[in-house]
Amino acid sequence: MIGRFRRSRRGFGFVRPADARPGDREADIRVPAVATADAADGDTVRVQLTKSHDVGRPGLTGEVIEVLQRQTVRFVGTAFESAGQGWVQIDGTQFPRAVWVGDPGAKSARDGDKVVVELIRFPTVLRDGEGVIVEVLGAAGAAGVDTRMVIAEFGLPGDFPEAVLEDARRQAEAFSDTVPAGRRDLSAETIVTIDPVDARDFDDAISLARIDRGHWLLGVHIADVAHFVPEGSALDQEALARGTSVYLPDRVIPMLPEIVSNNLASLQPGRLRLARTCWIEFSAEGIPIHSQVERTAIESKQRFTYEEVDQFLADPATTAVKMTVGVRSLLGRMRDLARLLRGRRIERGALELNMPEVKIDLDRSGQVSGAHVVAHTESHQIIEEFMLAANEAVAGLLAGAEAGFLRRIHPAPDLRKLRQLTEFVSELGFEVDSLESRFELQRLLDLARGRPEEHAVHYAVLRSLTRAAYGPQEDGHYALASDCYCHFTSPIRRYPDLTIHRAIDRLAVGKRPAREGLDRLGEQCSQLERRAEAAERELVKLKLLHFLAGRIGSELEGVVTGVERFGLFVQGIELPAEGLVAVERLPDDRYRYDRRAHTLTGHRPGNAFRLGDRVQVRVDAVDLEKRLLEFSLGSRTFGRGRKVHARGHRPPARTPRGRERRDKRTGSSDEPMRLKVFGGEPQSGQASVRPSKKKVDKKKAGKKKTGRRKGR
Repeated sequence: MIGRFRRSRRGFGFVRPADARPGDREADIRVPAVATADAADGDTVRVQLTKSHDVGRPGLTGEVIEVLQRQTVRFVGTAFESAGQGWVQIDGTQFPRAVWVGDPGAKSARDGDKVVVELIRFPTVLRDGEGVIVEVLGAAGAAGVDTRMVIAEFGLPGDFPEAVLEDARRQAEAFSDTVPAGRRDLSAETIVTIDPVDARDFDDAISLARIDRGHWLLGVHIADVAHFVPEGSALDQEALARGTSVYLPDRVIPMLPEIVSNNLASLQPGRLRLARTCWIEFSAEGIPIHSQVERTAIESKQRFTYEEVDQFLADPATTAVKMTVGVRSLLGRMRDLARLLRGRRIERGALELNMPEVKIDLDRSGQVSGAHVVAHTESHQIIEEFMLAANEAVAGLLAGAEAGFLRRIHPAPDLRKLRQLTEFVSELGFEVDSLESRFELQRLLDLARGRPEEHAVHYAVLRSLTRAAYGPQEDGHYALASDCYCHFTSPIRRYPDLTIHRAIDRLAVGKRPAREGLDRLGEQCSQLERRAEAAERELVKLKLLHFLAGRIGSELEGVVTGVERFGLFVQGIELPAEGLVAVERLPDDRYRYDRRAHTLTGHRPGNAFRLGDRVQVRVDAVDLEKRLLEFSLGSRTFGRGRKVHARGHRPPARTPRGRERRDKRTGSSDEPMRLKVFGGEPQSGQASVRPSKKKVDKKKAGKKKTGRRKGR
């Protein structure tokens, strides 16, 4: 079989077959360490299925017999000299032994320098690797070196080639502050932008009016990037190669030169700018009636930050934020329509996962000084609703014309994973019908919010979902409950959006965009998007490791984000560092790992851990070279919380078979707490929690078998 290889920190690896369904981990083929050959993370390999090397372990086992394609041949590591020879210890855990590089003074590298090494021969369990130093990044720990490491490690683009910059300069010279022929002049309309306080480019703006019969006319004005990036030009080829802007903690690597992204195409207030306007007419109840896209020229009347809009929403008469009467009226209309659209989207089954986004704070030297939670306030929701509406409207226009275009697709979860999710939340105490119904899944998420089990439920739901991607397939977007969706609203930073603008252009001149080549383009854009996300996560991880290296012994509150046979992965809540609590560092006990239930359960009372549990952990060790963080359980413990039932009525008082002894093992009460929601639905998020009055016959309970139920 052919698939992509990934290596674990313990040396063994897994191969994901090329034809495996997205998110189906059970299709993975386990490869023991002695059978991995010289495969590295991300390599495409040919694997031969073998008999199991680990008797009793479920799933397929195999050995790598050929590496078909390397993910990369360049790696980042630390240079050192030994016995007059040069060596590089590659960062991470996939190459446990150092790689020989010959001349210890190559590229003027010194002991302890971070370097980029190109492997000539990949290491195996039987032989050392061999490579050559191609770049010296600087001394380990020096300011900015961690960012250069990640850029080199992920192959992120550097400076723009001169030909691309020259192309951008020609576009700037040709641009004038007049409305070109063939465009509708909207410069007199009341149009505003709402963005983060530190935004550098502005690619979307909003107008909104009430028209006949109480209808709404929403204008979503998107920067006309395609006007400045002709298809096939040097600018276009470079944008395609980059695929997306990369947002690292201390810098942005843009998809387009700043001449275009921060000037020509940026919808700056008070400046005439070219746009693509998606007009959507809604009924008074927020039902979309008609939509169209046209070329326009706009002038933003005011740039708002999210914080300023939140001030207005809290007090519409506020004078803390200066604005005209027309703009103030516009914000009020935007608030009202967004609430309607949000309500309708939830009614049709859209899912909303409550996963707090934590951003790290950096000082002037680029080191971590703290962290903060990014609040998703109503101002964010207003813009989100309008962007979703525009993306869906444009996708509908293209689909209606039977055009080929790059959709944003999010396939429905695998039914087996949803059944496993049903079992898991049932173990938490939620009574649910089959979660194959998106509305039952939506109700579960709603009822879990604010409960002790919230983290557990939301993490488990997230793991059951597939990953969104780009492609021409008509798979719809499961999480948004949309049958047809695309990305139209961010062409400054995403190449797929630029292709949508061009597809609209072709339709405007009577041509039907073809589907040929879209599969390959979608796969390329999806891979570049994942590379950008992985690079951001890795740099955040590096900066947090440096921060915690000087705080050994400190404690922090965290949530269990992964449960494996060998321990628990825990991520801090206030500081988003993720580390491992090895099973050896858990309280002394014999632990049973349940993959379906995401639990590690001991025999002694209280020794039970599951996905989403809140725990206090202590920083025990930081390995900057291997990029590992080791935790142990801290001095404070958190209770499991009460059992919650997701139905709108009190569940039957009968205790499920086997629960009595299971509850005693985990130290929980023989009388699980029940959630009673009055009137069938939560009232303003409040509910009363009462213990079940049903008593358990302990004599009968003691005679019952303790075997596990099927599927647990």
